[in-house]
Amino acid sequence: MEVALFVTCVNDTLFPQTGRATVELLERLGCTVHFPLEQTCCGQVHANAGYGDLALPLLRRFVKAFADPRYEAIVCPSASCAAMVHEQYERLAQEAGDAALLEQVRALAPRVHELSLFLTGVLGVEDVGASFPHRVTYHPTCHSLRLERVGDAPLRLLRHVRGLELVELPEATTCCGFGGTFAVKNADTSAAMLADKLACVQRTGAEVCSALDNSCLLHIGGGLSRIRAGTRPLHLVEILNSTEPAAAL
Repeated sequence: MEVALFVTCVNDTLFPQTGRATVELLERLGCTVHFPLEQTCCGQVHANAGYGDLALPLLRRFVKAFADPRYEAIVCPSASCAAMVHEQYERLAQEAGDAALLEQVRALAPRVHELSLFLTGVLGVEDVGASFPHRVTYHPTCHSLRLERVGDAPLRLLRHVRGLELVELPEATTCCGFGGTFAVKNADTSAAMLADKLACVQRTGAEVCSALDNSCLLHIGGGLSRIRAGTRPLHLVEILNSTEPAAAL
């Protein structure tokens, strides 16, 4: 299958290892991966802050960058950015009164897939041949849970990773407090929400806290680092791309 990687600006700028892991995993599963160099930000930050007019040029750029008909699927290792395309692009095009753009969005959006849904739903794969001998807990981010509706797809993938001990996260569906600009505009509330999430992570005794969004993992990871919890954040795809051998007895 010919797929395009929608890497997202957060991953491209701060977590390039997530983008590389996504490419390596997809290629290992038989996909031919393309990377449109014209891609930039999807406009989520602007739209969520109420500046839809500033998001519109980025929407247009996204549509142009990923319009190549060779791309049977556009895969994104970020539920929040995939949700931006699925949940906000059509509205923004309608508000702009641009019929041609609206038609392009409606044609393109169904080809955009959050990574875990692409693996389980499109490729029909749950065991990707990974090995990761660590105790892991999984945080379902708000956009993955409520907008992309990934359900248990990430958990099914993790349960097939050899050597991995999956530990349920208490109060898993509670927000970590990030919310993009929310964490800046409402810092005290965000910090209180994060403290609750960190306490739940610590209760698991996990070595690794995983999720589908590096933005949330950046928030959680910063908190874990400050309290020296001994738990590290790691994107799901980096676990799925791991072939780390079990420690010798």
